[in-house]
Amino acid sequence: MFNKILVANRGEIALRVICACKELGIGTVAVYSEADRNSLHVRFADEAVCIGPARSSESYLNIPSVISAAEITNVDAIHPGYGFLSENANFAKVCEASEITFIGPRPEIIEIMGEKDRARREVKVAGLPTIPGSDGAIEGEEQLAQEAAKIGYPLILKAVAGGGGRGMRVVRKQEELLAAYETARSEAQTAFGTPEVYAERFLEHPRHIEFQVLGDQHGKVIHLGERECSIQRRHQKLIEESPSPGIDPKRRKELGAKVVKALEKIGYTNAGTVEFLMDQSGEIFFIEMNTRIQVEHPVTELITGVDLIKAQIRIAAGEKMEDAAGEIHFSGHAIECRINAEDPVTFVPSAGRITTFQAPGGTGVRVDSAAYADAVIPPYYDSMIAKLIVKGRDRDEAIGRMKRALEMFVIEGIKTSIPLHRRILTHPDFSAGKIDTGFIERFLGSNGK
Repeated sequence: MFNKILVANRGEIALRVICACKELGIGTVAVYSEADRNSLHVRFADEAVCIGPARSSESYLNIPSVISAAEITNVDAIHPGYGFLSENANFAKVCEASEITFIGPRPEIIEIMGEKDRARREVKVAGLPTIPGSDGAIEGEEQLAQEAAKIGYPLILKAVAGGGGRGMRVVRKQEELLAAYETARSEAQTAFGTPEVYAERFLEHPRHIEFQVLGDQHGKVIHLGERECSIQRRHQKLIEESPSPGIDPKRRKELGAKVVKALEKIGYTNAGTVEFLMDQSGEIFFIEMNTRIQVEHPVTELITGVDLIKAQIRIAAGEKMEDAAGEIHFSGHAIECRINAEDPVTFVPSAGRITTFQAPGGTGVRVDSAAYADAVIPPYYDSMIAKLIVKGRDRDEAIGRMKRALEMFVIEGIKTSIPLHRRILTHPDFSAGKIDTGFIERFLGSNGK
């Protein structure tokens, strides 16, 4: 087992990793920007190193600074959390070259899954269903027209190196195709440094389903069930739950087996998430894989009893799956609400000082956060300040528990998304599990009524 781990992240995920390390008896090193000097992950780590100014490009994304901090503190491994450098294959390679264990998949796997068109080809060969689309990036207007004719309308153009909804354009008729292609390429170049895009069939109002997986270094891969992530705005998830109300046990078993078989063929290691879209007929298609721990991992932890961060660490240290994760048993239903520092109506970020922070408690309630009263939410990073997670015996109890917990969650001094979540949970379609990726658009269009 490792003696000391550097956490290359900030906020609640950095604190989450530090907690797991403390329970395993592993020393921790926090890195922080000048804006995060008073953050809780800095306070509770055994050691802390300032790695640069507030801008993430000069601190949390600065690979030489992170590696230098790791070397001067003599760590064995680096946990990247999510975001920032977590899916950066070059960072994983630099860790290897520096003889520091990267707690995640091998660099070559990160590279494969980071290129969406390449990932689609790999998993298709490995046996997962994929959305009909172009075989790789589109090279020029002639191929664009050919692919559009083959796929049909509506179709969607996606950045090869994309994520977060950037470099994506839906095309509903031929007259829109060329302009959408140029816009998607321009956005992709700005956001990801490459203009390459590919095309695939656009699914109207699908459900967003993802499977949590773990793979050890001895060839063993398991899945820990699926999560429903359909409640999202502009491709950013707001509410996640497990199990999905749209997947029955038989379907879960069949799809889970396919996921495991495919990742064993690929040789996947450590934690990851295989993401799918399910159309209105129930047909399901692979869209991408995230080669890291997810923001929404707590809902899986609550229904399986597996500490995914500890499992990541143990797998990276060479332990076998049965020791790293134990036997998997599913029970109950869990829901997570992402509490963001933003106006619940306009979605404008709300940076500033928190004057009151009173988190809810009680049976089946968990809060993952690095926020506290008098903490300052800086304007430089993601707006999420807390994750509220609940578990119930079934979905109805989980919804009732989440409603109660949201009412008892008091954050003052800044605006938060708590009022929005409270409105969503009272909507009859959400209560009935009639949700898809278009839910929020319809919800906001009707003023939540």
